[in-house]
Amino acid sequence: MATEATSIWVKPFAGLSLARRQQLLTLLVAIAAIAFPLVHSNDADVDAAANAAAYATLALGLNIVVGFAGLLDLGYAAFFAIGAYAYGILTSFQIMPAWSPFWQPFAWLELVQRLPQPGGDVVHFSVSFWVMLPVSALIAAGFGVLFGAPTLRLRGDYLAIVTLGFGEIVPIVVRNVSSVTNGAAGLNGIQAPMIYGHSFGIDAWPYYYVAIALVALLIFVSIRLRDSRIGRAWMAIREDETAAAAMGIDRTRTKLLAFATGAAFAGATGTFYVAKLQTATPEMFGFPVSVMILVMVVLGGMGSVWGVVVGAVLLQLLQSWFLEDLSGWIHDLGAAINVSWMQQIDLTQSIELIFGLILVFMMLFRREGLIPATRKQSALSYEQQHAEVRRGGFSTLKGLGNVTQGALEVKGVTVRYGGLVALNAIDLSVPAGSVVAVIGPNGSGKSTLFNVITGLTPANGGAIRFDGEELLGLPPHQILHRGVARTFQNIRLFTNLSVLDNVLIGQHTRLKTGPFAAVLRPPSTKREELAAREWALEIISVFGNRLLPRLTQTVAHLSYANRRRAEIARALASRPKILLLDEPTAGMNPAETLELAEQIKSLHGLGLTILLIEHKLDVVTRLADKVVVLDHGEKIAEGTPDEVRRNEEVLRAYLGRGKLAESAAVHV
Repeated sequence: MATEATSIWVKPFAGLSLARRQQLLTLLVAIAAIAFPLVHSNDADVDAAANAAAYATLALGLNIVVGFAGLLDLGYAAFFAIGAYAYGILTSFQIMPAWSPFWQPFAWLELVQRLPQPGGDVVHFSVSFWVMLPVSALIAAGFGVLFGAPTLRLRGDYLAIVTLGFGEIVPIVVRNVSSVTNGAAGLNGIQAPMIYGHSFGIDAWPYYYVAIALVALLIFVSIRLRDSRIGRAWMAIREDETAAAAMGIDRTRTKLLAFATGAAFAGATGTFYVAKLQTATPEMFGFPVSVMILVMVVLGGMGSVWGVVVGAVLLQLLQSWFLEDLSGWIHDLGAAINVSWMQQIDLTQSIELIFGLILVFMMLFRREGLIPATRKQSALSYEQQHAEVRRGGFSTLKGLGNVTQGALEVKGVTVRYGGLVALNAIDLSVPAGSVVAVIGPNGSGKSTLFNVITGLTPANGGAIRFDGEELLGLPPHQILHRGVARTFQNIRLFTNLSVLDNVLIGQHTRLKTGPFAAVLRPPSTKREELAAREWALEIISVFGNRLLPRLTQTVAHLSYANRRRAEIARALASRPKILLLDEPTAGMNPAETLELAEQIKSLHGLGLTILLIEHKLDVVTRLADKVVVLDHGEKIAEGTPDEVRRNEEVLRAYLGRGKLAESAAVHV
């Protein structure tokens, strides 16, 4: 993944490498954050900085959902509220059941206290703040899963509307369950954190340091997740859900994980926030809070870990410091020139309007945010840009050395779209170790056939078996796991990710790293990631300087032909048993076409079974053992390339009835 932009810091550290500059800059920021309360003793300013840090943790959580996974969440403050009320209910005096022996073990654990009352002893919940931080995160994550499971199949505007509804439901429930939450009046007397018997009370500085520690922890977690198998899967879904599924990513589980992780960040922050304020009301968690956090993410840069922290701090300090000071200056100016309306201006009351203007401005003029998630790439040298056509294909590809060949059998597959029959009882056999080409005019059903085989399009009937297992009815990620990889007719790369990341995503189903291993990085995870990168580099390197110099470039900047190569490289990364290539040489000149055809032939020589859709007859005759011809969803011919070229039905489908004699000139 391309490293976040740091060009604004280049001058002070000009002699250092990028990684070294980032480390030094992080150290300086940490020192400044730690020293702030020591050199600036104004308690109100320290409190404002603690609030800014709290909102930075919220922005980091929403960045997981919106920035990494691309799921527009307009009700994020609901999880903030859940974490806040979880701690508030378990430490305030709102719920006080009668004491019984049942509560004694909890008293030994210091989770409850026994309070004498005139009518009988009662229970006071006194769960530690330090215990509730992770517990609230888990509670909020659980609600994230419960809410996300039925809704995350939605996309775009529909998902945004549903999340907006959830964000409104939670405050309404809080207002109406007054026996637990004290309704609109809110919870009061929430217990302040304690450490070694010392209560934080109302001093700002201990809360500030807890907030800074929380920000540091969540930055660490965010970066670890971003640079892992999990983060790459999130970003693949953000870029193209269909391609992500075809590359072995379970879309539902991966999106649920993003939603739960973001909710956990918000839940922990909610506990911190109400412990600091020692009160909680429904108005603290309304829709404007969700909008404000979203603006922080957009301002800093969606997907940029450091960017969203900067955006959150700037907007929160704008609200608590600058707007108040600016309002005061306007009042003084109004008094000096005797203008009464200027003395009544309160810019803090217009904060939602200001946030809206910031959001519109960023969308119009700087969509990537203040600190973009990807930095600009340096220009390639002449030698790197100049690519010579290589003949002979791939001599070796170690990762495919032990590939097990698999046979594909398609029996009676039918696909209907209403009254349109896209495929009509198609039979197709691809023997293990063979190369079979599927040809036909545009609209004949070729790509639909590929979509059915890979689970992207449901079939209305028939059977598809690969390596003895039935594929129909399986989701795309399970089909890829069984060894069926593909490319697309219209290239579906993850355009805002680098070439390397695209190829690494192709290995998703072969890797095992989960979210906890991604954060903790035990030795097994490090070895797995290192092996994945070595395999990705091996695949990319066989394409020579077509792709290797562009390793860290986003694929959006590649030529059309190099995008084709990158898509093939991504499919190979999954170590497939059968490779489905949908018009791989489209858009290439004759020399490039010949080069790629020889590379595909060499892949077959390395053990891959290949099913090919192609419109160039010379490629088909060079590669295919057998050719299947489709026309209007019907199979009209099958045989060797020479047999198919002489078939009258094929010639009629391509050229019409008047030119059957021109079979040798057919350009399929």
